[in-house]
Amino acid sequence: MSQKSYEVNGVPLGSIRNRNEERVVKLMPTVLAEFLDYKPSYLDIQDIYALTLNNLPPRYKQSGSIIIREPVTDEEIRRELRQAIGRVEMAPTSRNEG
Repeated sequence: MSQKSYEVNGVPLGSIRNRNEERVVKLMPTVLAEFLDYKPSYLDIQDIYALTLNNLPPRYKQSGSIIIREPVTDEEIRRELRQAIGRVEMAPTSRNEG
């Protein structure tokens, strides 16, 4: 599968990222570990990641950005992760495929 190139008028846009992506990835393993009886599938983890990001305000950065403050705390991210895990655990993607 080839990587898509996001470009407008010759200006590459692929390096502009949502700062919360990195933060969610960093915090997800510890929050998942709280759910001792739940072993998420590959698709479950992707769903948890996407649901969490969809419920957080985006925080885009680009090369040279200066971050003065983070309006979203780690605890808010953990709370959204817990909600997403609970939602996916109750209705995992693998159950809905058929």
